Amino acid sequence: MEIVRRDAALGSLNADFCRTSCRVVPKEGWALVESDGCVHVNPQRLAEPDEWAWVLAHCLLHLGFGHLPAARGERVQPDQYERAARCVVVCRFQQSLPVGSPPFELPESFPGGDEEQLAERFRQGGIPERYAHCGAGGTEPDQRLDPWPYQRDPEDWREIFARSLTRTVSAAMSAAGHQPGGPAKGPWNRALDWFVSSYPLLGGIASGMTVIADAELARAHQISVAAVNAAAGEIYVNPRRTHSEEEWRFILAHEMLHAALRHADRRGHRDPYLFNVACDYVINSWLVEMGVGEMPEGLLYDTALTGLSAEEVYDRITNDARRKRRLATLRGKGRGDILGEPLPHSGSPADHVDLDEFYRRGLLQGFDLHDRRRGTLPAGLVEEIQALAHPPLPWDVRLARWFDEYVPRPEPLRSFARPARRQASTPDIPRAGRYFPPEEAERCTFGVVLDTSGSMDRRLLGKALGAIASYAESRDVPAARVVFCDAAPFDAGYLPATEIAARVRVRGRGGTVLQPGVELLLAAEDFPPGAPVLLITDGACDVLRVRREHAFLLPRGARLPFAPRGPVFEMH
Repeated sequence: MEIVRRDAALGSLNADFCRTSCRVVPKEGWALVESDGCVHVNPQRLAEPDEWAWVLAHCLLHLGFGHLPAARGERVQPDQYERAARCVVVCRFQQSLPVGSPPFELPESFPGGDEEQLAERFRQGGIPERYAHCGAGGTEPDQRLDPWPYQRDPEDWREIFARSLTRTVSAAMSAAGHQPGGPAKGPWNRALDWFVSSYPLLGGIASGMTVIADAELARAHQISVAAVNAAAGEIYVNPRRTHSEEEWRFILAHEMLHAALRHADRRGHRDPYLFNVACDYVINSWLVEMGVGEMPEGLLYDTALTGLSAEEVYDRITNDARRKRRLATLRGKGRGDILGEPLPHSGSPADHVDLDEFYRRGLLQGFDLHDRRRGTLPAGLVEEIQALAHPPLPWDVRLARWFDEYVPRPEPLRSFARPARRQASTPDIPRAGRYFPPEEAERCTFGVVLDTSGSMDRRLLGKALGAIASYAESRDVPAARVVFCDAAPFDAGYLPATEIAARVRVRGRGGTVLQPGVELLLAAEDFPPGAPVLLITDGACDVLRVRREHAFLLPRGARLPFAPRGPVFEMH
């Protein structure tokens, strides 16, 4: 019993051990475990302590694996196939568990699969002789379901064992990663470990985050308590701040939610600091409601803002000048704790950037640290530096904006001649249906001239067509007029946007003559005169003249052999 109790996972199961002659244990067996958490041991069998430890661990693992759930009322006993399958699974686990040694000979290996799969296999083909009696009951069952006899609620053996096993593995990993003689873990590291081992919602995120506790780094970058950079997966804490472990849990959860919810990318055109503050109000309210750790004093929290989104809170605080003056994030007053760039430190990996990236990063970090209240920076310079902080929009976003500008969206009409989809739920209330008139749908389209020569990259072609399809579907564009073109044009007619990719076939090789395809499209009687044209090519084409609104979609790095009049979007 002492050997078993020394194992943290098995010791967490509050089981009783009975070794009196209560006629419960099979005569030829070693032990039997009941669902009420009692392990009955055969007092007539003799064995060494290690062997008894194996027997007791086998019985406890039946509880921990959920084979014997505790419950009140009548219980249906498992059949012989289920019992044999469960013993096989437990024995297989015991091969890697350094607790005791079996008192009888066991097979060298056990089949894979869970209890249900093995039981079904045994029902169909019979129980192999070598697996028929590998449990602690010998030739008889070693497990039994009995009604819960106590007044308190039944124990959840599986949940208790799972939590204890998780803590044991976490502690072992922490001990393995600890260098002898190195510094002891700070409360922020223990708080991060707690999320990995005990808080599944943020455990996956915590496992990929690194806490950087550097007092000089915090002083140089004016970090009062903590800040986060989502791209680097780093949380920067000020080790000189004194907080309890519960408060550090709250602080780390706060920063992890900033990173996980991509608040840095969601702010758009809003003021970065005020949007950071709005996100703080929302996150702190959530964490208080969830009971994660303990909120330190001085953090942004207002019950009047509970239930609002970050955007709604932003709209409120931008109009409240008095509130603005007393706002402070975990980084400090007037500074956001969502960092746009990772901070350089001794443990950061080598970061190779080109000159443009080097100068942009250096200027932005210097600008962030500069005290702009002195008024020593010219307004024009401030605007130039702030422009650097906004990277160019992705190609698919710019393409969608081009579509929004030149492809009209069909406007639905409502008519009582068409019943609404909700009519059946309210038969006594007539509801008008929504539909698109045919003439309205015909007006909302665009043309696609698609280079299908052998030089086109299939992967980029699929990416371009996917972007077009998702745009058209979200904007209710019914179909696009498509012309495939290599050495000669091929008119595909009107195609639903989601089917364009399925109709593409690479027909030719080498260069492409796209002008005939453009002429075919513009001369088509069923193509509206105001509809724009999108040309998808790799740049290895002839000189083009398109006499209406148009745009080009090219692979990254490709160049057209002429000066285009319409916009050019490069796929990345």
